[in-house]
Amino acid sequence: MFLPRLLTALCAVIVSVAFASDALAQQPPISNRVRGEILSVNGDILIVKSRDGTNVTMKMAPKATLAGLTKILLSDIKDGAYIGVTSVPATDGLQKATEVHVFPESMRGAGEGSRPWDTQPQSSMTNGGLDKMVENNDGSTLTVKYKGGEKKILVTPETKLVTFVPAEKSDLKPGAQLIAFTDRTADGALEASRITVGIDGLTPPM
Repeated sequence: MFLPRLLTALCAVIVSVAFASDALAQQPPISNRVRGEILSVNGDILIVKSRDGTNVTMKMAPKATLAGLTKILLSDIKDGAYIGVTSVPATDGLQKATEVHVFPESMRGAGEGSRPWDTQPQSSMTNGGLDKMVENNDGSTLTVKYKGGEKKILVTPETKLVTFVPAEKSDLKPGAQLIAFTDRTADGALEASRITVGIDGLTPPM
């Protein structure tokens, strides 16, 4: 009697672990990104109104990197460019791009690969080289290649197209939109190690 009971108990444990793993896999990724509008800047301290309406106070790290974003046209994206694409599943099995950003050559290889993203449910971020672009009736299909794989992504007229440009601390001003990559310091304060700010009123779309 002992062995059947033991096997039953083990099966129950395995099923419970499987359900728990599946539930975790379906959860959105934990985000360390703050997106929103700058309300005030005082030295290295920024207060940002996040997209959920809460005010977030953060400090720029001593060696924080700062970049700007500006709009581009699809024709500005050339074969071989190193790009990042935020996308969501499309009805035809492809991925549909909500935004495409072009990295400067100095950032080639940054974040290469494809991973879950947090802009909306089921969104993902794919960073890689643009292998080719094919125009079709619905827009243009990009083939993005990265180590270990590739992804075909549809770009539509609604897709936001941007590129990184140099930025100065003076670009961090009230009213500007940003995305900040943050961590908690030992004392619990929020510290931004990377900030991307929209230029001329642009909202970073990624």
